[in-house]
Amino acid sequence: MTVPGFLAVDSGGSGLRVVVGEVGSGRTSGPLASGEPVRTGARGIDAGHFMEQLVPMVRALTKVSEVLEVSEPAQLSDLGTAVIGAAGLATLGDGLREELPGALAREFGVRTVALAADAVTAYAGALGTRPGAVVAAGTGLIAIGTDLVGWRRADGWGHLLGDCGGGAWIGRAGLEAALRAYDGRDGGSAALLTCAEEQFGAMAGLPGKVYPRSDRPAVLAAFAPRVAECAPDDPVAAGILRAAARHMAESAAAVCPATGEPQVALTGGLFKLGEPLLVPLHEELAKRLPHARPVAAEGDPLDGAVRIARDLAAGALALPGDELMLTVVAPKGRGDHF
Repeated sequence: MTVPGFLAVDSGGSGLRVVVGEVGSGRTSGPLASGEPVRTGARGIDAGHFMEQLVPMVRALTKVSEVLEVSEPAQLSDLGTAVIGAAGLATLGDGLREELPGALAREFGVRTVALAADAVTAYAGALGTRPGAVVAAGTGLIAIGTDLVGWRRADGWGHLLGDCGGGAWIGRAGLEAALRAYDGRDGGSAALLTCAEEQFGAMAGLPGKVYPRSDRPAVLAAFAPRVAECAPDDPVAAGILRAAARHMAESAAAVCPATGEPQVALTGGLFKLGEPLLVPLHEELAKRLPHARPVAAEGDPLDGAVRIARDLAAGALALPGDELMLTVVAPKGRGDHF
């Protein structure tokens, strides 16, 4: 028996997360997670490594009848629609765009593929197809907004050039304050120095524990919770989070539609820092976006990929296309949707 199905993937810094589902119903199976980030190379995101991880995960999700709750096993060729949300797609996605649609067609019979930046799937997961802005914050930070005609993005430039207010930014600022206290310079924080020594050991050895690491952003971001921990009683830590909130609100204001009644949502693991970050952030958003309505995010980037897949399979995708942010490769002979 064949059952119309879809494939939704979220590819990020922690690896792939994969869901398969039945078109026209709410039934899904997954997610499965790989735990290994997709490699990048000379042509950007490595499509071969992507497929090496994806194929066994999809086979595991589709080989038994319980997946879609039908009496006979669903066939791999039933996955007619796939949505791939990938971190780095806008700047590192050339190889993925060229190679992935064909690979998905060969392996699973996929006929329609949407390639989306992870910011787009984060937006779809948080706000669906409503106009507004979403701040996605974890180790890094990006804001994305749409009036449903086009996309606007702000920041997301990485920990060396941007991601202002993200986890790595907060962690680096906290460690700088710790080192200032260690040196006896102005602007230091004794509380953050204590936390840094507990987490990293002697401060004289800190550069050697950070600079050689290939995962420097994650190492820096791991200190962000200690900044939030100190913030209620330490003005330096509180000031760092207030500055982070300003950066986030600036990015949100840069992408949010200026007219109408847009909504603003926050998504990502950084907001688990709680009130020390959220209180100043809501204050900053109210200052910069008085016409926008703050709402809770409905879901995460994988939920967004699922939502896009369902809409695409139903011919009802309302989010705007963009050469770098969201492109659809349509069934052969029909051309692009956008």
